[in-house]
Amino acid sequence: MSLDEVRRDWTRLGSAEPLWAVCVDPTKRGGGWDDEDFLASGAAEIDGAVERLAELGIAPGRGRALDFGCGAGRLSNALAAHFDAVVGVDISAPMLAEARRLDRSGGRIEFRLNDAPDLGTLDSDSFDLVYTDLVLQHLPPELARGYLSEFARVVRPGGAMVIGVPARERRTFKGLVFRYAPLALIRFGQRALLRYPAPMRMHTLAPERLRALMAERGARVVHSEEYWGGDHWQHLRHFVTVDASGEPA
Repeated sequence: MSLDEVRRDWTRLGSAEPLWAVCVDPTKRGGGWDDEDFLASGAAEIDGAVERLAELGIAPGRGRALDFGCGAGRLSNALAAHFDAVVGVDISAPMLAEARRLDRSGGRIEFRLNDAPDLGTLDSDSFDLVYTDLVLQHLPPELARGYLSEFARVVRPGGAMVIGVPARERRTFKGLVFRYAPLALIRFGQRALLRYPAPMRMHTLAPERLRALMAERGARVVHSEEYWGGDHWQHLRHFVTVDASGEPA
């Protein structure tokens, strides 16, 4: 699986069903998402994450936030309620077009196409918060690890990251299918049986691996918690800090 394949699949998803592809709900197929309900779901997530950061004693500045894999801007709009400026990056041009349509920030969100295996267009130490959820699992593991390193590069000393990603497949029928079935079979099932516009590949990232990757980049996972359920995955949200001195914590 290459970055070109990721771009191709999410371009198709963004063209056909952008809101549903971001928030997969079988009752919302065929344009079933109401715009305001879609954005409200993002506000609920970000409001909860900001509150959790405060509970954990993590207090990044409120200047600038990065929404990695912003899709249709669901979380970007919510971040704009807490930060002066937000940058949303995504690999899918149709998704970004939908995000611009849904922008409720009064121009404080900048949506950028990023189809490179890094974040080279973003300066180091330029964000107070990096937020990503339900994104890294769709990338090949090697690419996901590269982006994690980039998050640590672009976040300012004293800043924070919130990273949501599945930790492991659940020991259910659906979870075991994703763990053991060949990718070609999963692709066929999603396209032919579930009628997805394009397949959604899924990968996991073990918490211990994430902690090690962050430590290598001078960051520390302060807390990890399960916050989103389902019968496929155990999904964790990781709260990460970068020491104010810029040195490893």
